[in-house]
Amino acid sequence: MAAAPQAPGRGSVRKTRPLTVKTSLNNPFVLCWSTLEREDMMFILQTLEDRFRSVGLQKIEDKKKRKKPLLIKEQGREKCGLDIGLIEDLKEEKPDADQQASGWTSVHVRKQLALGVNEVTRALERSELLLVLVCKSVKPAIITSHLIQLSVSRSVPACQVPRLSERIAPVIGLKCVLALGFRKGTSDFADEVRAIIPRVPSLNVPWLQDRIEDSGESIEMELLEDQDKEILDTSFEDLSKHKRKFAEGKLGSAIALQPLKIKKLIPNPNKIRKPPKSKKTILK
Repeated sequence: MAAAPQAPGRGSVRKTRPLTVKTSLNNPFVLCWSTLEREDMMFILQTLEDRFRSVGLQKIEDKKKRKKPLLIKEQGREKCGLDIGLIEDLKEEKPDADQQASGWTSVHVRKQLALGVNEVTRALERSELLLVLVCKSVKPAIITSHLIQLSVSRSVPACQVPRLSERIAPVIGLKCVLALGFRKGTSDFADEVRAIIPRVPSLNVPWLQDRIEDSGESIEMELLEDQDKEILDTSFEDLSKHKRKFAEGKLGSAIALQPLKIKKLIPNPNKIRKPPKSKKTILK
């Protein structure tokens, strides 16, 4: 006789979940800042420090405000024996007239600079800078690495200066200066920018060749030009010829392209679980 079919067991084998793999495309080119010679580094730091001291640019911050005295109930005043008039005097206390208001000592000079990575990035995108200096002690380095191709695409000289934050930040009253840019049309730093640019090493970006060669001449012309520029009438034919020549020059320069690097990432390969959140004990 045929045996009766048996019901399948309840305890089944756990199925292993497939590993989730994420594919990322990485840049095959390695971008890095060009090394600055020690003599040029000392010249740049000393020039900027002397100029900032002579201009007198500094940021002044108010000290931490004192906490306002707590209002005491009428019953508590009698027990503590505090004078009501003393508390009112503390409320009405005002800062001294000699104390300088918080902010920059010279707003006009401050508008000629771009301080910080975010401000330098925005100014570079709008093509408003003549020179970009970056501190070498930035960690991680990816914070300022995007400024390399951005400055080359805008034909702006840029370099990494060691000890930039250490020397410049105390002079202008800041905790750190990770990036420093000089805007176009600057009058207080024109001579310094003109003296520093020849000492800045050129950057190498493979897909943006021949962009930084003529930057020095164009910057000198912009410094010498007046703020009020005359508008010249140009015909449509001249503009089309200029664009055609520019396109032909672009095609003439051969760039050796490289394929993107494909990298597979496994999130949390060791399967480390987060510890459970402990319940907050209710304080009685």
